Amino acid sequence: MSDGVEREAMEYDVVIVGAGPAGLSAAIRLKQLNADLTVAVVEKGSEVGAHILSGAVIDPKGLSELFPDWKERSAPLTTAVTKDRFLALGPMGELNISWLPMPPLMSNHGCYIGSLANLCRWLAEQAEALGVEIYPGMAASEAVYDEAGALKGIVAGVFGIAKDGHHKGDYQPGLELHGKYVLIAEGVRGSLAKGIIAKYELDKTCEPQKFGIGIKEIWRVPDAVFQKGLVQHSFGWPLDNKTGGGSFLYHFDDNQVAVGYVVHLNYKNPWLSPFDEFQRFKHHPSIAPHLEGGERIAYGARAITEGGYQSVPELAFPGGALIGCSAGFVNVPRIKGSHNAMKSGMLAAEAVVAAIAEGRSGDRLVAYQKGVETSWIASDLKRVRNVKPLWSKFGTVLGVLLGGIDMWCTTLLGGFSFLGSLKHGKTDAASTGLAKDYAPIVYPRPDGKLSFDKLSSVFLSATNHEEDQPAHLKLKDPSIPIDVNLPKYGEPARLYCPAGVYEVLYDAAGANPRFQINAQNCVHCKTCDIKDPSQNIVWTTPEGGGGPNYPNM
Repeated sequence: MSDGVEREAMEYDVVIVGAGPAGLSAAIRLKQLNADLTVAVVEKGSEVGAHILSGAVIDPKGLSELFPDWKERSAPLTTAVTKDRFLALGPMGELNISWLPMPPLMSNHGCYIGSLANLCRWLAEQAEALGVEIYPGMAASEAVYDEAGALKGIVAGVFGIAKDGHHKGDYQPGLELHGKYVLIAEGVRGSLAKGIIAKYELDKTCEPQKFGIGIKEIWRVPDAVFQKGLVQHSFGWPLDNKTGGGSFLYHFDDNQVAVGYVVHLNYKNPWLSPFDEFQRFKHHPSIAPHLEGGERIAYGARAITEGGYQSVPELAFPGGALIGCSAGFVNVPRIKGSHNAMKSGMLAAEAVVAAIAEGRSGDRLVAYQKGVETSWIASDLKRVRNVKPLWSKFGTVLGVLLGGIDMWCTTLLGGFSFLGSLKHGKTDAASTGLAKDYAPIVYPRPDGKLSFDKLSSVFLSATNHEEDQPAHLKLKDPSIPIDVNLPKYGEPARLYCPAGVYEVLYDAAGANPRFQINAQNCVHCKTCDIKDPSQNIVWTTPEGGGGPNYPNM
């Protein structure tokens, strides 16, 4: 009993939180190595893939290690990259820099464009065929520790608590799922991972984690503009030189175009709205023709880990380990992380199988930590470790150039850089500037053809939450949004949130502001938990099954 509530407990060899690429790869590898192990995966989305969002150009390296015959097994990766384009955008034009000598790691040759959500659905099928138990719609809301302080399980499946805290007629206290080891694969800024990292001080020797917000739409376009296999990345307009970010535009299956925008969350101007920058971006003459005559069919948003090698915390702790984006294995310049996530899941599984075979449980998986440090995950991240700090320090134009030079250096010299490993310094929240030091940004009204408002976008994400439940977006101090954030920062939550969750409302006379949280709109991107300059907003799990229901993101 973790919180005084009496619950039934179920015992497994391994419990995995999150049915993303890392969690499912771990589950599959566990059963590949020892079919007799009992393995449970809990997933807060209504189904596997419902909360998965990625670009996605997928490097199949991890998938090929997990299933060398993935093509014969009909994995949903059918669009090979046929053309790479790199653009620097200005207000009305482009500079095509594809001809520049890019470091080999930046090439997308051999990669595939697809839906990471659909790939996870396929991985779930493979896992279940091996005997893995997968429980979608079951939010892991609490960690359970043993008397020695080791993680021994999680609480999942709490339902039926009303907004005022009373138990409704359909109340379910949830289950405690116990494991000899618990693998945390929640993705970016997971609520359990956040608490576990703090409890065991896993980040005491690493740099602060850095993040971006990725906003994505899928369009179905006519044959005349469809270019199957095209991958286009850009940086520059509409962001200024001091604000990091860039775009992706991928043509893939069935006349679909994935278009998205990433804004680094260490931006300073509190008046900036990543959502509106994205909508403005689609009107650029180098972007609009790719969407001409098309229909927007999906929308979503998700935070991205960007700290890289120097921000990865300790991975093993008593009773479990961090895998995938819970640890932060994204290669920022490549905009890729699923290959590293899958590899981390496999490495964790291998360490778990060896530990259980030795009769161990509840200890630190030191072999997993060492496995990652000597794997291609580490070499992948080491080669690009200075790109993000160079970009942050010197701005887009000079920072990207210096980052490219450093990547060439680390590629040619086996990971060595004359710069060493640069530091990030501040958290993204602490990077936010004061409202008085910046001019408010006036964004164009959406035209309903290329650009849209937040609420119509959230509608496309099929987001839904049980309305009569405690708000999963919690304020440590309810007075801070109006008394601190509004006068100092213009209350940026209303702007950085891509789903219209946060509003500052005034009375008829334009006075007496109040802060409103529309938790029903939340697409679980976690940006508020990251970027709030007062670190007053805490993202927690709502009832399982709540949130977006992405079809093929």
